[in-house]
Amino acid sequence: MSDEIAENGTANGDVPEIELIIKASTIDGRRKGACLFCQEYFMDLYLLAELKTISLKVTTVDMQKPPPDFRTNFEATHPPILIDNGLAILENEKIERHIMKSVPGGHNLFVQDKEVASLIENLYSKLKLVLVRKDEQKSAALRAHLGRIDALLERRGTRFLTGDTMCCFDCELMPRLQHIRVAGKYFVDFEIPTSFRALWRYMYHMYQLDAFTQSCPADQDIINHYKLQQALKMKKHEELETPTFTTSIPIDVNDLNNSEQ
Repeated sequence: MSDEIAENGTANGDVPEIELIIKASTIDGRRKGACLFCQEYFMDLYLLAELKTISLKVTTVDMQKPPPDFRTNFEATHPPILIDNGLAILENEKIERHIMKSVPGGHNLFVQDKEVASLIENLYSKLKLVLVRKDEQKSAALRAHLGRIDALLERRGTRFLTGDTMCCFDCELMPRLQHIRVAGKYFVDFEIPTSFRALWRYMYHMYQLDAFTQSCPADQDIINHYKLQQALKMKKHEELETPTFTTSIPIDVNDLNNSEQ
């Protein structure tokens, strides 16, 4: 159908193969695009493939020029699309429910934590307001929200949101933090304060994980995602740029490690 960008796990018949179809880059139509839900489910399934409960195949589709077989099978449906044993699951909520209830090992990713759920729920909408309004009031609201996440991580003292192993909430939050970091900086010079040490420690740990790095879109694709929303065109030299991935940490990593001990 289109470009296969990742395969994790061994398709040896012992474990089911799950295929995840995700949006391709709006720049080159081949690499990973900047779709938050695509990355979230990619991370969920990658973790399960690492545990060898499934074999994962990830395929990108260029939605600006979808191939004929994609249009035939899925009509106007946009990725993410999950295919399990010939069954196609098309809606985000149904994909999430399927991973939780029907994909081997998936139930372990879904933990109950009302505090975390409510804390990360409206974070992305605050980024969108910052990018649309471009005023300090909206930036301050986003900064305050990130501060509440930092405070939770500081109070709990865990590596991830709900403990020392990743769960669905981490797969939801980290792609959004990356969009905030990359798009916020590019469009309005917004930066996550270095004083949010617990949040930076969290991001540092996430940047070490294959589940994040293998699923993360390039900075250029995140930026172009929001340019398209604002009806802005990418400059030719930006289209030709070698993809970059912002994963640096602006505070001393040794201090972060020491503070955990």
